[in-house]
Amino acid sequence: MIIKTFQGAVALALSACAAGAIAGPVGYGAGTTGGGNKTPVTVTTFEAMQAAIDSYSGSGGLVLNYTGKFDFSSIKDVCAQWKLPAKAVQIKNKSNITIKGANGSSANFGLWVVGNSSNVIIQNMTIGLLQGGEDADSISLEGNSSGSPSKIWVDHNTVFASLTKCSGAGDASFDGGIDMKKGAHHVTVSYNHVYNYQKVALNGYSDSDTKNSAARTTYHHNRFENVESRVPLQRRGLSHIYNNYFNNVTTSGINVRMGGVAKIESNYFENIKNPVTSRDSSEIGYWDLINNYVAAASPGAPRMAASRTPTPPTGSPPRCSPNRWATPTASPRPHRSRPR
Repeated sequence: MIIKTFQGAVALALSACAAGAIAGPVGYGAGTTGGGNKTPVTVTTFEAMQAAIDSYSGSGGLVLNYTGKFDFSSIKDVCAQWKLPAKAVQIKNKSNITIKGANGSSANFGLWVVGNSSNVIIQNMTIGLLQGGEDADSISLEGNSSGSPSKIWVDHNTVFASLTKCSGAGDASFDGGIDMKKGAHHVTVSYNHVYNYQKVALNGYSDSDTKNSAARTTYHHNRFENVESRVPLQRRGLSHIYNNYFNNVTTSGINVRMGGVAKIESNYFENIKNPVTSRDSSEIGYWDLINNYVAAASPGAPRMAASRTPTPPTGSPPRCSPNRWATPTASPRPHRSRPR
């Protein structure tokens, strides 16, 4: 099968985040309602938001309207910011919550959904230049001994960091735009703009994170620009990645590993190195490619690619070649995450 060029792809991708809010999530996070029609509680600070969550019983429904503003120009040294302790609001073992940023609001703290939390919406937040280095995920969904987050909708957010390499930080100066770990499942990530991130979207904590076999994630209508890698990095689990725009990705784009399966459909890739790959793990991942477009300027990425069987580099563990797109001849468990 030949991957086809599709008309209007650029217009579709560039207009993604300008689209109006939709009634509810589609894909694996379908049915997520958050706090529903509960009367919103207005909060203006990190402390006020955390206090409202801590005082909430955990099940009846909570809607938080965030109106705070942070002046990002006040950060004169991003590497000094990197060295500070991480700062994040935590939703831990609580459910039925909506956090929605008011127009013009902005935050310098992360939002973490932890443990046995479900039915949570994070929407319209602007989060940037977090303190805390590799521990400073802007949006994080992470399981623990009490359970794993489920039915989560991450929608219409703007998340950014810096490509500055800080001394002593290695490759983790700014790590974690929208991360999922340890079994977070039935999640939809839609209409977000993520830029200037070194590592964008982890999905699976490590190669030994077997809990992530339960992961079910939809990524659609997102913009990923001026980033390095993990767009996303998927270990195990299933994902549907469609109608996203990728631009200026310098290391690798969609990286499916450890037996993960991805349906990659109707995306637009521009100025991207290794748009779809399986690398840096002992086990490869699998994918189906449907109607994607790769701009000719993308290094090592053809505008059209046929289905191929992964070919391991000589002397290396089995993995797909990073210099071409490949689809296994027998892709396991083909799946859909949205209605046709």
